[in-house]
Amino acid sequence: MIMTSEPLLSIRDLHVSIPRRKGKVTPLNGVNLDVYAGQTLGIVGESGSGKTMTALAVMGLLPGNGFVESGDIYFDGTNLVKAKPADVRRLRGTEMGMIFQDPMTSLNPTMTIGAQIGESLLVHKGYSKKDAKMAAIDIMRRVGMPRAEKIADDYPHQLSGGMRQRAMIAMALVCHPKLLIADEPTTALDVTTQMQILDLLDELKEEFGSAVILVTHDLAVVSGRADTVAVMYAGQVMEQAPSKEFFASPDHQYTRALLAALPERATHSNVRLYSIPGNPPSLTEPIVGCPFAPRCAFATDQCRTQTPTLVGESHKVACFHPGGEMLQVENFTQDVVSTADQPVILEVENVSKNFEAKGGGIFRRTVGTVSAVKEVSFEVKRGETFGLVGESGCGKSTLGRIIAGLDDASGGEIVINGTNLASLTGNDRIKFHRTVQMMFQDSAAAMDPRMRVDEIISEPLAIQKMGNRRERAERTEELVEKIGLPENALERYPHEFSGGQLQRIGLARSLALSPDVIVCDEPVSALDVSVQAQVLNQMRDLQNQYGLSYLFISHDLAVVRYMSDRIGVMYLGTLVETGDADDVTERSLHPYTRGLIDAVPRIDERELGRERFKIEGELPSAINPPSGCRFRTRCPFAQQICAEQVPVLEEKGTVGSNGHAHKVACHFPLIEK
Repeated sequence: MIMTSEPLLSIRDLHVSIPRRKGKVTPLNGVNLDVYAGQTLGIVGESGSGKTMTALAVMGLLPGNGFVESGDIYFDGTNLVKAKPADVRRLRGTEMGMIFQDPMTSLNPTMTIGAQIGESLLVHKGYSKKDAKMAAIDIMRRVGMPRAEKIADDYPHQLSGGMRQRAMIAMALVCHPKLLIADEPTTALDVTTQMQILDLLDELKEEFGSAVILVTHDLAVVSGRADTVAVMYAGQVMEQAPSKEFFASPDHQYTRALLAALPERATHSNVRLYSIPGNPPSLTEPIVGCPFAPRCAFATDQCRTQTPTLVGESHKVACFHPGGEMLQVENFTQDVVSTADQPVILEVENVSKNFEAKGGGIFRRTVGTVSAVKEVSFEVKRGETFGLVGESGCGKSTLGRIIAGLDDASGGEIVINGTNLASLTGNDRIKFHRTVQMMFQDSAAAMDPRMRVDEIISEPLAIQKMGNRRERAERTEELVEKIGLPENALERYPHEFSGGQLQRIGLARSLALSPDVIVCDEPVSALDVSVQAQVLNQMRDLQNQYGLSYLFISHDLAVVRYMSDRIGVMYLGTLVETGDADDVTERSLHPYTRGLIDAVPRIDERELGRERFKIEGELPSAINPPSGCRFRTRCPFAQQICAEQVPVLEEKGTVGSNGHAHKVACHFPLIEK
């Protein structure tokens, strides 16, 4: 990294305020940061810590009536706080670019991708429409967009999540900016697409010599990619250091708490994830002392009465008691019981799901069949967690909805506790939901915003006509206590809760009927690492208490490994590998599984320099999947037999601790045991 003597971007004692009807919110309270040309600065922290607000302040895009109360932002010699709005707009269009967290809501649905990417060239560079489109296609190719000429004429809804994110990157880079801000650019993406996007940012930084600010709540994302890491909390920078030094010896207790909460740090199933107690402070009132003191295990009276300042040379920390002993995690209060001798509660046998693909035009004719799930088989025992992983579009959620009885299978059988779902109709089908429930990825969208929490949790009991009103109220109060929310939560509405609290309310609702199986569809994917730890610990506690079986669907392999007894890997609707969690993650047999594992960001220094197996290319269309092995078009080991014969899921490894064989559907497995 070449670093000039003067920073490209310098933020000095920045305070931002947002007036409200009563008082004001202070999302930034004395932020100091420097970014040099050719450098990547990683900014991490929980939701509400001020990461995104810092980025928006730099771009001059503060929300509503927000304003810079004091402080300065110097960009390439220009003070953006005191500059004229027109000058800031010019710099924002040409010298600074930003990749927003959700490209679907940031892209204009009425404009083609090419027009949106080329728009800044029209406005700021005086390009003609033809030249702007050609430049847009060129930058699309450079960010790895397949079929750039065609996609330039497509609309955002026609692109996958990864391709929309590439379009956002192209839009930010089309004017070759000196500063690129990426706000949570990979949060909603699966691990392979995430790695492609992060690799792309690294390559483009080298090509254009840009400075990059990478905003994320995932510490592993910035490890090995950022030159410098800054941790924010309550609108302040709590720690800042060169990346290697930061991860080797974090000093602030908040940083240490974030690292302790990572699932990859808990390698044993009887170890709890560290959960940071309490909640971040309200930013509507002045904070006395260290903002992290109420949640810190090492806080003293000094921390509660005096405000620490960010001090140090290359490694800066705002803490009166930096360093010290690392935080320790505790064992579960209950012993983790082996499921080897437990009865099978869920049987999935040759389940398939096909959808009709409709063409455009007035009459919407059928143009093909989408093979979303094809002949998937596995079983889950009582008290066991079966993790299901794979890229977006592999059929995980579709299979979960079929098992939960929300969609019908096109073929095969699903048997839960001895009952075949396909044989049920009418009231029997409704009663089936007493046996299996579902936790949805977006709890807020899954709840009626007009219903109170007590109504949301008790609704399944009312639908199933279980108990009278008093008994249902007692059951609801019991569940709210179990998930750790105050009793007054029952009278409140969904919008009054944080994401983690909503996910716990969703868990309580799924437990209301005392089901045998809960299908968990990406239940913690959108949560901060600290809140994620709280929810996962809660799920483990309740599983031990009630003997629940989970089908845990996620693209986060660290979370799946921590939660699961066994793991199944799906690719384009088929199950390609199954086995005990440790076997699948440490001794993977299928090239696709190895690619997923190697795509996971890691903090472990030993892993950072290791050569990884990369999955190249896009996921093929499920309307016309490849013949033979569906993964062969992206597999470096594919041969003629892979195109001619469908590989069978068969035992190729050892039998795991729970009595399950390690199986793989591959003609050329990576390891023959």
